[in-house]
Amino acid sequence: MRPVIVLSHRFVEFIPEDDELEERTLYISLRFGTATHKCCCGCGLPVVTPLRPTDWRLDFDGKTVSLYPSIGNWSFPCRSHYWIRESRVAWAADWSQGQIERGRAFDKKAKERYFGTAETGAAEESTMPVPDVGPVLTWWQRFIKWLFGP
Repeated sequence: MRPVIVLSHRFVEFIPEDDELEERTLYISLRFGTATHKCCCGCGLPVVTPLRPTDWRLDFDGKTVSLYPSIGNWSFPCRSHYWIRESRVAWAADWSQGQIERGRAFDKKAKERYFGTAETGAAEESTMPVPDVGPVLTWWQRFIKWLFGP
């Protein structure tokens, strides 16, 4: 049985360099839509999770953070697989190579559908100009901005 791991989190503008990442700390850059941490298995390799509709989603309840979907470090020697739920690591089962390939194919198709590609039909171009209204913030980004200031 693996130990229970609780992660702290830090909202930062810039993610620290790999050798400056602290163990059991999730660094979150809202500006760059990225969360990074050292692999929870203890191997020390940096894990980068882009926060995008086709990648990972970050939930912040004011005290804890959760990432969805799970983190499968299939290209790492450790091949660790876990969830981060309410700042706790929940270990998941290892996947077979077939499961990994199916998961990657699913992710690729989801990105193609979302962004539009030649294979799925390119997203239609709008002939209307799009006004520059600045970044659109989610409710939790607005909350963080309200809590910590601009």
